[in-house]
Amino acid sequence: MDTFLNLLRALVREPSVVGVEDAFFRVLRRELEEYPVKVTRYHGLLVAQGSAPHSIYLSAHVDRHGLLCTGPNEFQYAAFIAGNRGELNGDSISEQFMELVAGRFRGQRVQAHSPFVGSYLGAGQITESYVCPRRKNLIFEIEGLEFLQPGTPVSFFDRLQEANGRIAAQLDNVISVAMMVELIRLGFKGTAMFTAGEESARSWRFAAEWFRRHDIQTDRLIVLDTSPFPTLEDLDAQDVVLRHQDANAEFDPDLTEHVRQTCDALKISYRYKDRYVQEQNETREKKSSLGRTELGRLINATHHEITGTTLQLPTTSYHTATETAKLTSVAAMLRLLANLCQLPKP
Repeated sequence: MDTFLNLLRALVREPSVVGVEDAFFRVLRRELEEYPVKVTRYHGLLVAQGSAPHSIYLSAHVDRHGLLCTGPNEFQYAAFIAGNRGELNGDSISEQFMELVAGRFRGQRVQAHSPFVGSYLGAGQITESYVCPRRKNLIFEIEGLEFLQPGTPVSFFDRLQEANGRIAAQLDNVISVAMMVELIRLGFKGTAMFTAGEESARSWRFAAEWFRRHDIQTDRLIVLDTSPFPTLEDLDAQDVVLRHQDANAEFDPDLTEHVRQTCDALKISYRYKDRYVQEQNETREKKSSLGRTELGRLINATHHEITGTTLQLPTTSYHTATETAKLTSVAAMLRLLANLCQLPKP
């Protein structure tokens, strides 16, 4: 795990606020070009292709939650600003978590960066965060960044923490990005897609356009992400998280079943997130959404011409700078992916 964790530590430090991912794409491209893959940048997308690009497709979004300066000493949650709201309708997991996480950011250190280059502009501290009922967004009060101009991204001060067999940082979804880079280091021959704007529900459009640009239809797409659970104890129930569907579409049953069978063969424990949510909803007064994922939107929009399944890392403290995962789960997910991609054991 040492090589992987060193990579993850470096990527966690790089800002990638949703909607302002250019600087991170440059860092990622520099990392990928060390390996024998063809790397191509598109609007909202970075693609790395090995020697058998159509054998399997992996996708992970590079954007992370952060803030955007929207006025004089005014900061909003970047995913939910007016310009990003077009495809959010209230039933995404992120939106349902908004009220829950609102108070978690008090005292959080933040850093401002130039939008495209990523140059450091200054640091501050969140003194208050709350949901504005009129703008339907998280509003932040920050001490130390009063000089910023509108449009400047502000990322959470993020460093990978390791203790008691767990890692913590803003893992969604930089950990999946690091896993895909690690697979490429091991000799991945398929196509790896790194998308922007997932937290504002736009990443599927960049992926769909790429597939259509190249006239590709496939049922071999695996989308990697994290999956939230309420407590640390919940993480012990499984190594990885699978899904049959989300609120938009049913995933490819054959590929989903193949992943499950591979888990069984490797003795990797798993849980289906859609079944978990449905079981929880039976005893809840307020029902939770199955979520609207990048894959579900892509399947629905392409009328199943592009389909596949998801593989997710179970975490807790979702959408904070201390999102936590078990190292054994990380190792299991890497081992599973290496097997699915027919790579040497990591």
